[in-house]
Amino acid sequence: MSTGTITTKDGTTIFYKDWGTGQPVVFSHGWPLNADAWDEQLFFIASNGYRAIAHDRRGHGRSSQPWDGNDLTTYASDLAQLIEQLDLHDVVLVGHSTGGGEVTRYLAQHGKGRVAKIVLVDAIPPLMLKTDANPNGMPIESFDQLRAGLLADRSQFYKDLSAPFYGANRAGSTVSQGLRDSFWLLSMQCGFKGAYDCIKAFSETDLNEDLKQIDQMGTPMLIIHGDDDQIVPIRDSAELTVKIVQNSTLKVYPGAPHGLPQTHREQVSKDLLAFLKA
Repeated sequence: MSTGTITTKDGTTIFYKDWGTGQPVVFSHGWPLNADAWDEQLFFIASNGYRAIAHDRRGHGRSSQPWDGNDLTTYASDLAQLIEQLDLHDVVLVGHSTGGGEVTRYLAQHGKGRVAKIVLVDAIPPLMLKTDANPNGMPIESFDQLRAGLLADRSQFYKDLSAPFYGANRAGSTVSQGLRDSFWLLSMQCGFKGAYDCIKAFSETDLNEDLKQIDQMGTPMLIIHGDDDQIVPIRDSAELTVKIVQNSTLKVYPGAPHGLPQTHREQVSKDLLAFLKA
């Protein structure tokens, strides 16, 4: 196991972990977490003969906290510089939530010739915000509430957010307090400006054209989504993405929440490995 950093063109330090050997599988985390959110999958994939890599997005975790560049285009550029500096080829991209938007934009803008497959898990594409062209999206007021909660008391905000994130607010939930505490801990490591700006990045970035470019590339895509995702509802994300990208497969997890890489860890790992081997 190893960890390291790269420095991007604008001087931002990006932390990454790099476990195992073999075909590289690069994981991008959701907001407001960091690479540690993928640890179980990293361990599983590296234990099964692959090279598992995950980075902390700028403004998150152990990466530096620049005032500027907290947007999906810059996130994708950072990812491109990481992949180029590690000289990775035949890459499988895996993105959860905001990370799904990051890997989508990376593949569309930078990844041609380097990427073999892509996996989106409870991911934000094509667009979360309600607009005239996206009538089933979420109103801007929903995201304004996130910003207000962050500004008012971010520690309590993250504690509260862990409930819908993992479905702990559903009857019969078996989500542990430990998992919710872990969410809080990772979230509190996110820089304040990066956390605030990223809400706009994940909610207002239109990735329809990026998905159309991926469709033209023919890159195989696996889409995993819980049908009880309270953060990124399936009907306005995965169900639209699968219609745009012809070479894609949607695997729905019945009753699963947004944070299913943790709540459905074994199933995610199993489905991921099957897709890698396919």
